[in-house]
Amino acid sequence: MENTYTYNDAFEELQRIVSEIESGQTDVDELTEKIRRASQLIAICKAKLTSSEEEVEKLLAKLVESAADDEVLSSGEEE
Repeated sequence: MENTYTYNDAFEELQRIVSEIESGQTDVDELTEKIRRASQLIAICKAKLTSSEEEVEKLLAKLVESAADDEVLSSGEEE
């Protein structure tokens, strides 16, 4: 699987393949290869989304932790 693809690149190529198949102009001999490629692109998109989701969750956890630390420091200063 190609790791150099951005999500947008993979998604755009996937959209082109879907459009070609939906148009009915795809030759039966090409159909299997197009579906195989679409499957690869879906896997790339899914991996990118999963990776992004995990990174966002880590960042949010750090923000919550930082906010909690700030709250503890602020309450200690008020005493």
